[in-house]
Amino acid sequence: MDAARLLGAYERMAVVRRTEKAAHDLFLRGLVKGTTHLAAGQEAIAVGASEALRPDDYVFATYRGHHHALARGASPEECLAELMSRATGLCRAKGGSMHLTKAATGMLGSYAIVGAHLPMAVGAAWSARLRGTEQLAVAFFGDGATNIGAFHEALNLAAVWRLPVLFVCENNLYMEYTPIADVTAVPRPAADRAPAHGVPGEVVDGNDVVAVAEAVARLARRARAGDGPAVLEAETYRHYGHSRTDPAAYRPAEEVERWLKHDPLEVARGRLADLGVGEAAVAAAGERARAVVERAVEAAKAAPAPDPREAVTDVWADGGAAWRT
Repeated sequence: MDAARLLGAYERMAVVRRTEKAAHDLFLRGLVKGTTHLAAGQEAIAVGASEALRPDDYVFATYRGHHHALARGASPEECLAELMSRATGLCRAKGGSMHLTKAATGMLGSYAIVGAHLPMAVGAAWSARLRGTEQLAVAFFGDGATNIGAFHEALNLAAVWRLPVLFVCENNLYMEYTPIADVTAVPRPAADRAPAHGVPGEVVDGNDVVAVAEAVARLARRARAGDGPAVLEAETYRHYGHSRTDPAAYRPAEEVERWLKHDPLEVARGRLADLGVGEAAVAAAGERARAVVERAVEAAKAAPAPDPREAVTDVWADGGAAWRT
């Protein structure tokens, strides 16, 4: 990744970080209702992966999916408006924080049921295979999903059919509040289990946007060539607790301090310095990100509430029950 491309990736990560901070602040002001799961600290996975994907590839994310929606083309204004239940929201106020979706850019949803979207990604990959498009489906999931049956079912079927799907585990060490290491027999919950299904498993520094982009690009080429699925376990750490109600007091202070020093934005700044990019250029990118999110906050706050009549639109494919049988 050259300097210009890396600077662009840094700016996109800064936009994600500031959008999440805005969501947190808006919640404290009573403008965001319901549960919100922030992905601050995990930006390099979403941005790095998107750097390596085609615009028409498919992405499936978890309820902690703001960074994926933004990385795949959703604007900060669309996302914040959705969180604030505005008519201009990404899903017109029907999805909220846990269901950000923008099908036009390949962001095929965030899913609240742990592991439920992995078989969906397999289906999307199967569709791409049938249509001969060489599209890739990517399922992002947390470490806790590796203890869900759908994880193993999805890997098995994807391997049997050699489908173009990539499974990316965002291993932030905790499955909600429980350390994944306390309840899993292998040290790498995703990568170590992949070989049992005949699927290659790799581990990458999930806080290094360059390392993520390179790994995803290589595995994507492999999948498009017909060599089947792969598992990429990205090691990362969330800055906040599991959700807005979680102070994360269960995490050791020294662990938190160690990971905060390995912040994705700091890692990218270090790489930019190594490539000769000056502090002024990096600061300017950060300033552009700040301005974008500040404008998004004001626009979302000023947006109208949704029309109640829209509550019954876009619910069923055709309004009938025939499709269910």
